Amino acid sequence: MKHITGSAPTKILIYVVGIAVAAGALVAYLYIAGPQGPRYSWLDVVFWVGLVAWSTRVAVALPFNAAMSHLFVIILGAIILFPPWLAMLIVAVGYFSSEFGKPTFPWYKDLFNRAQNTLVTGLAALVWHFLTEVAPVGLGRFDISAGVAIVAASFVLFISNITLVYYVIHLASGAPFRKIWVDNFRWLSLSYFVLAPIGLFMARAYQIPLVGGWGGFSVLFILMLLYYSRFYWDERVKLQEALDSTIEVLVKALDAKDPHTRLHSERVAAISKDLAKAAGLDESDQRKIEYGARIHDIGKVSIPDSILLKPGRLTEEEFNQIKLHPTDGIKLLQPAQRYMRDVLPIIRHHHERWDGRGYPDGLAGQETHLWARIVALGDAYEAMTAGRPYVKAKTPEEALREIMDLAGSQFDPKLAKLFHELWLQDPLWKDREVFLRASTSQAPSSDSSAPSSPAPAYRTSEELN
Repeated sequence: MKHITGSAPTKILIYVVGIAVAAGALVAYLYIAGPQGPRYSWLDVVFWVGLVAWSTRVAVALPFNAAMSHLFVIILGAIILFPPWLAMLIVAVGYFSSEFGKPTFPWYKDLFNRAQNTLVTGLAALVWHFLTEVAPVGLGRFDISAGVAIVAASFVLFISNITLVYYVIHLASGAPFRKIWVDNFRWLSLSYFVLAPIGLFMARAYQIPLVGGWGGFSVLFILMLLYYSRFYWDERVKLQEALDSTIEVLVKALDAKDPHTRLHSERVAAISKDLAKAAGLDESDQRKIEYGARIHDIGKVSIPDSILLKPGRLTEEEFNQIKLHPTDGIKLLQPAQRYMRDVLPIIRHHHERWDGRGYPDGLAGQETHLWARIVALGDAYEAMTAGRPYVKAKTPEEALREIMDLAGSQFDPKLAKLFHELWLQDPLWKDREVFLRASTSQAPSSDSSAPSSPAPAYRTSEELN
């Protein structure tokens, strides 16, 4: 597994160099004082270096800019066939990213990927050697050392690998372990351990040739099967990307129906991401909130255009239909719930109020998810400054004043205070026209029809959403 970071702060460079030094020190120690393992030829070494190089060329992209390959199966085979120090060198020499040499892949990225894979190979090799040579395991008359050792080595390989990768992701993004696990590793762990015994089978097939007197043919056949199993991971990632793209198209089509809502979701997303950052949320949460903000109005695709684009005020009945869009959005995304569970509270609750007078559930205060409260504030500011045919758009100053007036009633007072601080920093989204000009070359007109709503009993910015 590898992780690709962007820039390299000093703390990341120190960490990467530390991993490299630790890997080099372990190789040297094992060469001098470690077990020498089974006999081998240099043809064997060259062949397994080639397998490592192949495995790194077919990596599957994951969230957090991480990637996953079948390298772990090759490593398990190598630790069985070679002395620990040599297995480490095979991984170090054979690891070669397809991105190497590109401007987006500087030396420290390659060093981290190469060093951390080398280090975890050494740790797994020591576990294999201990359970097969030093303290073999038996069950009555049966020697089960190999089975126990491959499971234990796989576990150490998996845990040490994700720990090293997790920490560099943490340094780069500030994301806590649970989020990294959920987004990257939880759904992969089963595949990891199901495929792990293949490493043992591969090594045995190499030691006992079945075809042509050379075990490499058997290994290549196994790798063909592994290559096709890769598509399980690859297709899952592609499915997530296709789902995201489809939803983005729906939202953009919804926003583009009239100039008053054009780029509405993009601007709400920009406000929400900045507000989430100001609230101290990590980069992972910021990205999810930004995504949730982009699709927060997805339920409006089920509302007839005759209501959604009505140029005048809506009747009470029509407004009640508009108010169904949060729950309609949840229903629309129900088939994709497993991929989007984190952002569903945003879609359902972005019209709740701090005082409990919102919809659809009438939640009050912190009963509403923090992410939904963040998007609700961004949504309101965007709507106030966009205006409607029958309601003049507020200036940024007027919209800010209304948000501060409604802090503690419609909006979370702490978030309103953070919003005020952000607003004073003159972000791009502060002025709608500036944001639109920066996002598109076509400025919206001001004479088209737009979604509208009646004047409810408590008139606030909510009616513009």
